[in-house]
Amino acid sequence: MAAEIHSRPQSSRPALLSKIEGHQDAVTAALLIPKEDGVITASEDRTIRVWLKRDSGQYWPSIYHTMAFYRNSMVMCLPKYNKKPPREFHVSEDFNKMNFIKTYPAHQNRVSAIIFSVASEWVVSTGHDKCVSWMCTRNGDMLGRHFFTSWASCLQYDFDTQYAFVGDYSGQITLLKLEQNTCSVITTLKGHEGSVACLWWDPLQRLLFSGASDNSIIMWDIGGRKGRTLLLQGHHDRVQALCYLQLTRQLVSCSSDGGIAVWNMDVSREEAPQWLESDSCQKCEQPFFWNIKQMWDTKTLGLRQHHCRKCGQAVCGKCSSKRSSYPVMGFEFQVRMCDSCYDSIKEEDRTSLATFHEGKHNISHMSMDVARGLMVTCGTDRIVKIWDMTPVVGCSLATGFSPH
Repeated sequence: MAAEIHSRPQSSRPALLSKIEGHQDAVTAALLIPKEDGVITASEDRTIRVWLKRDSGQYWPSIYHTMAFYRNSMVMCLPKYNKKPPREFHVSEDFNKMNFIKTYPAHQNRVSAIIFSVASEWVVSTGHDKCVSWMCTRNGDMLGRHFFTSWASCLQYDFDTQYAFVGDYSGQITLLKLEQNTCSVITTLKGHEGSVACLWWDPLQRLLFSGASDNSIIMWDIGGRKGRTLLLQGHHDRVQALCYLQLTRQLVSCSSDGGIAVWNMDVSREEAPQWLESDSCQKCEQPFFWNIKQMWDTKTLGLRQHHCRKCGQAVCGKCSSKRSSYPVMGFEFQVRMCDSCYDSIKEEDRTSLATFHEGKHNISHMSMDVARGLMVTCGTDRIVKIWDMTPVVGCSLATGFSPH
């Protein structure tokens, strides 16, 4: 049975709780410490810091040393411009000391993503040496490695099935089945027109979300209706981070220009059509400029080809002179429509299915503590911001998601 969507407050934007400044270079990763008033940050100045909230309400660094945080263990992926391999540390309970445990000989170039699997005792990582690696957490030995044709930029992992999703700079997402010493390629997902910057996997609904430098988000239905994709376009810059909230069926996304979007995924959406190809306008039948034979026969000049975003037909500029938003298909800003599709859209069809907010700083990384409704963002401006997202995602800081 599908989970009911929970009620949302009427407030329109996230509340900025705190701004942390102190790094001397771009902050590449930030994580909220579960059940603690603290944040772990890593930056290109080669420092990792644990910031704990003091009685004054401000955050102060506790220790300096992405990373993935699991209980009292931390696997460190040093800043992306550092070529050192991932290292594991043990963090003290008071967050004032870190002890080095081991190094994982995973990559020869920048590490882009890392995941720590307690159940399988693996560390899975990707890097700019065009490979994904998985290693044993008990002894640090390399178990397996798979190479791609482009830099591997992001990673998601299904802990139950040991499937790995790897996004790369060519715009592809590769689904791998990892075994103890080998792996097999299940499929390759193609849809983005730019490098894939971030992934989010929802194991319950078996949905994969991807954000890319083409400013778009794609939802891939890996489960029930295989191959179905939904396109979301509302950002005006590279989509850098994603988080899907299962209980409220909302998707939170951040872009490098500071845009924060909250998408309502609890509605029936339409799949964007494939663009059709034709030698002439599929509305008025005027030839396109490469259709020399028809231009000669009709004694007319060829026209430039466009596409209607709603029906996908190849049309000329005259037959697609109008613009409209169409949120049910993911188009939150105005896009090209052919005249007949424009006329078929009702005013209520233009009602937005997402809310957009300004983070007012560069965002290159985001993570959320869903139970507390908190989000942390960081970027190249060396600033870390902590947000209360409850006004827009409808959850309670004290008890998690609230019922109707």
